[in-house]
Amino acid sequence: MLVLLPPSEGKASSGRGASLKLESLSLPGLTRAREAVLSELVELCRGDEDKARDVLGLSEGLRGEVAKNVELPTAGARPAGEIYTGVLYDALDLASLDAAAKRRAARSLLVFSGLWGAVRVNDRIPSYRCSMGVKLPGLGALGAHWRAPMAEVLPEAAGDGLVLDLRSSAYAAAWKPKGEVAGRTATVRVLHAPTRKVVSHFNKATKGRIVRSLLTAGVAPKGPAELVEALRDLGYEVEVEAPARAGKAWTLDVLVAEIH
Repeated sequence: MLVLLPPSEGKASSGRGASLKLESLSLPGLTRAREAVLSELVELCRGDEDKARDVLGLSEGLRGEVAKNVELPTAGARPAGEIYTGVLYDALDLASLDAAAKRRAARSLLVFSGLWGAVRVNDRIPSYRCSMGVKLPGLGALGAHWRAPMAEVLPEAAGDGLVLDLRSSAYAAAWKPKGEVAGRTATVRVLHAPTRKVVSHFNKATKGRIVRSLLTAGVAPKGPAELVEALRDLGYEVEVEAPARAGKAWTLDVLVAEIH
């Protein structure tokens, strides 16, 4: 099972240990694309600060993020699972998983990123600010920048099992499973049951809980149909929309009665 996650906008501070080593990150086929984004981002943030804030979409209160990006090549690095914070990651709570569930997380979780493309939770990265929606002056839109290298690397990472896609739309644009891989991909929406509307906070929190439940239970569904059964066994209310034809992803709606 491969679980595709969005990153978080807010991030924990960088560590004090060894600095970033791009060649040590998972998915080495993305290394050249990572080098290009990192170089362009650092160059941008070393220049005019107001321009950098505008490109990165940062408010006045986040001015310090520009300086942080300048230090990326030498900043201390921590496991990505510690860097990413926010509602989904609070609900997932990787640090409190038992040893077996942590091993499953290291194998199955893949966090998408405007800067790194995608990383596993044990990959060591510094704290940064660069969303997938950014258009860097030299590279253009990052979503488009990542499509070709992702198309080369991700099908192999997906293996022959389930792909559980929990990404937001901006990050989903960087890689869309196709063909046979798409047929074993399940995308998930979390809906407020009485209104059938998506509400951002509990959408993210519930997705974090879903991943935690699967990791804790040691469940590894082989395909979308098995995932539906597993989620129902774990107490989730799930509605399913199977694809109309081969080569399309399944859509799963998880219904939540209360917003929390």
